[in-house]
Amino acid sequence: MMTNLFSTFDPATSISISMNWLSTISCFLLIPLTFWMMPNRINVILNMITKTLNDEFKMLMGPNSKGMTLMMISLFMFILINNIMGLLPYIFTSSSHLIFTLTMALPLWLTIMLYGWINHTNHMFAHLIPAGTPAILMPFMVMIETISNIIRPGSLAVRLTANMIAGHLLMSLLGNNSINSNIMLPLILMIQIMLMMFESAVSLIQAYVFSVLSTLYSSEVM
Repeated sequence: MMTNLFSTFDPATSISISMNWLSTISCFLLIPLTFWMMPNRINVILNMITKTLNDEFKMLMGPNSKGMTLMMISLFMFILINNIMGLLPYIFTSSSHLIFTLTMALPLWLTIMLYGWINHTNHMFAHLIPAGTPAILMPFMVMIETISNIIRPGSLAVRLTANMIAGHLLMSLLGNNSINSNIMLPLILMIQIMLMMFESAVSLIQAYVFSVLSTLYSSEVM
């Protein structure tokens, strides 16, 4: 029984053992196998998506990508599959929790920062002061740029979590009210279908935004 609206996002739904987080790794079962003689349509679609993302990430990162595009494409596919799986009924939405999003954003940002400050120290100091900044504003610009760099993993994690949890809460609220309302049921059903289409688009867009912003952050230290 649901005690409140946010209990749908509670990972501890079982007293003995919780199987909810298995949805995070069970998405690998959906990846098409490569032993088929002829490629199927899913393989063709994945190859098209991979090629498009590879070209775009190479353009964002420049000639010094050095294989980073493959990691960003893998990150995009992992977030996308988890977001789409969260739309299925009775499936735990792992991407609506900060523990999931921060686990991806924080180590990625930390490794990028460590690589930049260890190997390109002067380049990282130059990023703290934009070109053309007056001398009197330089201390303030250093503080602002430092704070903006520090909050980057938090903004990445909160953006993905907030966008995934907002639509799910609205659909849960409408679904609970549809049980007690027979007159408004067709209208609520139409709204639910529109929300499902909207959430499908949000799942794709948020995975793309997360991977593109991570690519832009890494391009600053290359």
